[in-house]
Amino acid sequence: MLKVLYEDNHLLIVNKPCGVLVQGDETGDKPLVEIGKDYIKEKYQKPGEVFLGVVHRLDRPVSGVVVFARTSKALERMNELFRNKETKKTYLAIVSSRPPKNEDTLIHWLEKDEKKNKTTAYIRESPKGQRSELSYKLVGQAAGRFLLQVNPITGRPHQIRVQLASIGCIILGDLKYGAAASLPDASIALHARQLEFVHPVKKERTQIVAEVPSTNHWKIFPFLFKD
Repeated sequence: MLKVLYEDNHLLIVNKPCGVLVQGDETGDKPLVEIGKDYIKEKYQKPGEVFLGVVHRLDRPVSGVVVFARTSKALERMNELFRNKETKKTYLAIVSSRPPKNEDTLIHWLEKDEKKNKTTAYIRESPKGQRSELSYKLVGQAAGRFLLQVNPITGRPHQIRVQLASIGCIILGDLKYGAAASLPDASIALHARQLEFVHPVKKERTQIVAEVPSTNHWKIFPFLFKD
């Protein structure tokens, strides 16, 4: 069942569940973009192929806001907004250790090993590294876990996961970056909570909020589930 957060003639924005790919890969599992195409085809009785452009992606074990474009013009304009850092992205992450500071800005140079699908963070500029920046704030603490609000400035592969791990704040369930154990649903406790941008066609300020998953590791922070 597709959880639609926003829909018009130009965009389809959904709350991605963990475990679902945004785009297809070698596994052959049905990706979110194809589920979105099926939804549009059925709802609007569209004949033939349905266009749905992927604007950005979330890692498979991550949940939250994902934007698709329903026209090539909307796709081009949304890509430009992301490229020019004209969107504000807010994530929530549950980590196993208290961060060194209650709030801070992190800057690293990230190098991704495509074969291992793993990223390494360096505190100094590296020849192959991409400059990566995020800010975080500690917003909750319960049962020995710490809830961080994270605002990435850049959008690098695995950026939040590796930058937080580099300061000792490993995201719950993230075995790839040092978590001690997996979560029952094979997710990691990282959720794309909110996205703000100016609509590419209507030119209206748009704010999209995605509910956090109703799994036990999120429920230890009950204020996340209040309206």
